[in-house]
Amino acid sequence: MLNADALQQLRQLKTDIESTKVVLPGTIKATNGRFGFVALDDGRDLFLPPDEMQKVLPGDRVHVIEQTGDNGKSQAVIDELLETRLTTFVGKYLIQGKGHFVVPETPGINRWIFIAPQNRLNAEPDDFIYCEISRHPFKDSKGQAAILRILGKAGQPGIERAFTLASFDLDDTWPETVEKQAGDLDESTIQALSVDRQDRTDQPYVTIDSPNTQDMDDALLAEPNATGWRLSVAIADPTAIIDQGSAAELLARQRATAIYFPGEPLPMLPDAISTRFCSLMPEVNRLALVCDVQVNNDGSLGDYQFHQAVIHSKGKLSYDLVANVIEGREDDETRALPAEVLNSLDQLHQVAGALRKWRTAHALLGNDRTEFRLRLDENRRVRQIDPAVQNEAHRLVEECMIAANRSVADFLDKQGHGLFIQHPGLRPDRTDNIRALLRDYAPELAEVDPADPEGFKTLMRQAEQASSEIPVKSIVARQLARAELSFTPAPHQGMGLSAYTTFTSPLRKFSDFYVHRLLKAALWQHPLKALESAELAQLQATQIRARQAANSLDNWLKCDFAKKLGDQPMAGVISRTIPAGFFVRLVSNGLEGFVNCKTISGKYSFDPVTLRLNGKSRFFQIEQPVTVTLAGVDDDRKQINFKLVERAPADQIPPA
Repeated sequence: MLNADALQQLRQLKTDIESTKVVLPGTIKATNGRFGFVALDDGRDLFLPPDEMQKVLPGDRVHVIEQTGDNGKSQAVIDELLETRLTTFVGKYLIQGKGHFVVPETPGINRWIFIAPQNRLNAEPDDFIYCEISRHPFKDSKGQAAILRILGKAGQPGIERAFTLASFDLDDTWPETVEKQAGDLDESTIQALSVDRQDRTDQPYVTIDSPNTQDMDDALLAEPNATGWRLSVAIADPTAIIDQGSAAELLARQRATAIYFPGEPLPMLPDAISTRFCSLMPEVNRLALVCDVQVNNDGSLGDYQFHQAVIHSKGKLSYDLVANVIEGREDDETRALPAEVLNSLDQLHQVAGALRKWRTAHALLGNDRTEFRLRLDENRRVRQIDPAVQNEAHRLVEECMIAANRSVADFLDKQGHGLFIQHPGLRPDRTDNIRALLRDYAPELAEVDPADPEGFKTLMRQAEQASSEIPVKSIVARQLARAELSFTPAPHQGMGLSAYTTFTSPLRKFSDFYVHRLLKAALWQHPLKALESAELAQLQATQIRARQAANSLDNWLKCDFAKKLGDQPMAGVISRTIPAGFFVRLVSNGLEGFVNCKTISGKYSFDPVTLRLNGKSRFFQIEQPVTVTLAGVDDDRKQINFKLVERAPADQIPPA
């Protein structure tokens, strides 16, 4: 036995060790394997061995001690758990012997987690379940989970959507306070708020949208004048009927955006607001925030004004109907339109043509890549995939929306504060590669600075005509940064504009909703609770997460549909390349699948400058046509795999 002095000495030694050890704060980063990394606050990444990784969860904030492993390299040992951020997750229920577990399907949790008897909710094997961490594994590497909700089994109608909602912690129900706020609205609300607004109910505004759209954000009209046209863009005005700081506004900010899941969208605002009392429905009075902008004959923008108005849409027109009017195709629907509407549509078409001509010369146009729409059956699975054809009516609406948004951005810029969408162009870590690309493959553009807004604009305008054997513009386009929200104006390089924002979708995006608040505060001194930097960052993060959720569900449904493709050869185009292989986008339906280099004869090296996979006698690059067959579907990774069946031409030799 140790005497009292020896025990005191041991305690003192332990205290001395604790006081002198160096702990480093960091965040846990998971991998597809059992090991992980700690992203230290000082910018370094430390390896986390499997035994240590069992003590933590992805995203945990920890203190670690840096040690030297058996291989002589630095690694981390977990010293203290500071904060855990992963509280809920999804997975599949598993019974193994006498143990009941959840097999997580959330990326980064590569272990089974025990579920105690009182936390099982009578789940059955293979049920998809929504769980919370009831006991963190930090102390003994033995975490526990509790089932919050049973989502259903694979194959059940709608399980893909339910699983996606749970995976991203999205709620498709409305709190009672929001339901009551929406339920208290009626037509008398609109009438009471119409007082002191401009009465534009006699003007021929129309909405142009898909036939099944109910949340109609915008209505348009145009009139000619001496120097061009007066374009009037009327936008739904939900900030007029939703009190600042109310339950509906707070929830809208929390959701950030409507998510257009196939077959069943997740709205940002309740139907009573978004599809009834704020939607610019035909033949009823509705409140609108109107942007009147002078469009000159050359497509440049002149003066603009904003008005709080009441409008009375003269028609809910489909894109196809408006395209028929523009292109002179008569049918019963076009002949039924009032003369004043037909005249306005003709003027809108001319306005859009002038605006597009100006943007072609002075800014940048978006990609015209064919998009596809998933059509679901009664079991909420993909029945077919149709191309979403863009016609002249789509381009008309796009040009009018951009003109109005540019006007709002200019106004907020002059106020010295606002909410803007900035796009920094190239990712900073790709700039040197693009410079090398231009130097070696498009020397006529070698002097262009791709990191400068004007240089980037010049590059994107001229790259398509570059005398190069590689698709310079497409290579650049795949290395762009993400657009960001900002309180201060900055160039939107992707559009080639000095400043940009959006206010045309306030029923669908909270950033647009907030821009309405900003306009009203500046123009009519309405009270404003300004967003703070942390709130803006959260709004941005939620928007990104919403896109990830939509993509996740899309991928699942597409993978399920791909299993029916059979073994017939299919035409495609290479859409993306990585060192391990390349992705192919099918021409007929837009499905994307992966071709692994291991399934192709020969060895290939990846060139980060040209984004090419180079072999001895052939190469694979972006936009290259290929023919593939279905190799299978990886259900765990939600990835379609293809097999290449068509060799490249014999003369396709990679450059020296």
